[in-house]
Amino acid sequence: MAAPGGFSGTDFKTEETVFLGFTRTQLVAFLVMVAFIVVSPFFLYPVFLMKVLCFALFACAFNLLIGYVGLLSFGHAAYFGMGGYLAGHAAKVWGFTPEIAVLIGGAVGALLGLLIGWLAIRRQGIYFAMITLAFAQMVYFFCVQAPFTGGEDGIQSIPRGNLFGMIPLSADITMYWLTAAVFLIGFLFIHRVIHSPFGMVMKSIRENEPRATSLGYRTDDYKLMAFVLSAALSGVAGGLKSIVFGIATLTDVFWTMSGEVVLMSLVGGLGTIFGPVVGAAVIITMQNYLAEFGAWVTVIQGIIFVLCVLAFRRGIVGEIGNWLRVRL
Repeated sequence: MAAPGGFSGTDFKTEETVFLGFTRTQLVAFLVMVAFIVVSPFFLYPVFLMKVLCFALFACAFNLLIGYVGLLSFGHAAYFGMGGYLAGHAAKVWGFTPEIAVLIGGAVGALLGLLIGWLAIRRQGIYFAMITLAFAQMVYFFCVQAPFTGGEDGIQSIPRGNLFGMIPLSADITMYWLTAAVFLIGFLFIHRVIHSPFGMVMKSIRENEPRATSLGYRTDDYKLMAFVLSAALSGVAGGLKSIVFGIATLTDVFWTMSGEVVLMSLVGGLGTIFGPVVGAAVIITMQNYLAEFGAWVTVIQGIIFVLCVLAFRRGIVGEIGNWLRVRL
């Protein structure tokens, strides 16, 4: 399955790489994104922006798997939610500093990804998707029963603590800069992976796995490594979210969270480096500013999703990238 067009590494074939694997167009888009991240807390509510950044990292992690390897996972809520639970538990009960707690969340996501991915990659297509969904539901029911998760109450009053034991994160603006830094590090890491030799093999598996196998690549090993990386970054995003909001609940590990990240990636543009970021911003903004409509928010999201599929088949960023590619 070929990925839709957009700001991905293979889209602008007429442009040369100018800096750290970015083409000129991508570099401009990246600088605009960084400028927005720097300026936005002075005009918008920092807590809202932190939520957008946490979900943007989650969507980028999911897109690494589906957009560049062609594996559709319906169970990424397991890594996001468990990362949040373990990070919250580490910060509240074990007394770890926030950076260590977030890393623990990422490690838990990676471990789960290794266990689930080792079994899931043995199947393809809808079977792969259903296996990931089944394991995610098992993780959800584990969280319902496990004592340390707090059941339906979740883990509450998670302290933000002090960064490196020195910098207090109680102020929203201070926490925002940490969240922005983690997001940018994760974003650049994903970009580097995509444009590395490893990333080239991932794309070849997406395009034609039998041919990649015939060239001597152990495709199952590459798929498992991509799965673990995606799960680890999802765990980091979940852990960061629990520290930001001071709570980890069953909502983050429920199957609807897996659906939301799929929606974010599709709306923004699969197989594009900036698509998940835009998709996450659109979905979270809708949830925040349309909250007064109550349950109708999901209906509105559904309508927008249908319109995007019909009118913007490549997603928002994918359509913009295709328009620029035609005119370059």
